[in-house]
Amino acid sequence: MDTAGVNQVRLHVLRTAMDGHGVPSASQTATALGIGEEQAVEGYRQLAEGHVYVLEPGDPTRLRMANPFSAVPTAHEVKARGKTFFGNCIWDACGIVSLLGGTGEVRTQCPDCGDPMTLAMADRKLIRKEGVVHFSVPSAHLWDDIIFT
Repeated sequence: MDTAGVNQVRLHVLRTAMDGHGVPSASQTATALGIGEEQAVEGYRQLAEGHVYVLEPGDPTRLRMANPFSAVPTAHEVKARGKTFFGNCIWDACGIVSLLGGTGEVRTQCPDCGDPMTLAMADRKLIRKEGVVHFSVPSAHLWDDIIFT
């Protein structure tokens, strides 16, 4: 698939997730773009190779991560624009709020003690903040196992 086609796939996935419809499958992407499913799968593969998106392990027709959106529920629930989304990590969850206009809330929990934590943002500013963000994997190794990270 050429660069223009891959970009079409990338933008369709991102827009669909932003609209609150979840991360689409290759079949859904193909239908929406009027292309063959094999072309959508190829677009997904190329985006995954470029570390733009992450394929669902064992299923090249599905994405696990359409950064910053998670295709599966996570501990990082985002409320923005009256909809619920999931971030892959706290960093991505805050990125979703930013991407959707800068006003929203991230509900998560302390990974150490399990206490609930909420971050609130308005006009792209953190207005309620508590806790500490900890990155347990050095940046140079994030892609060693990005689903775990």
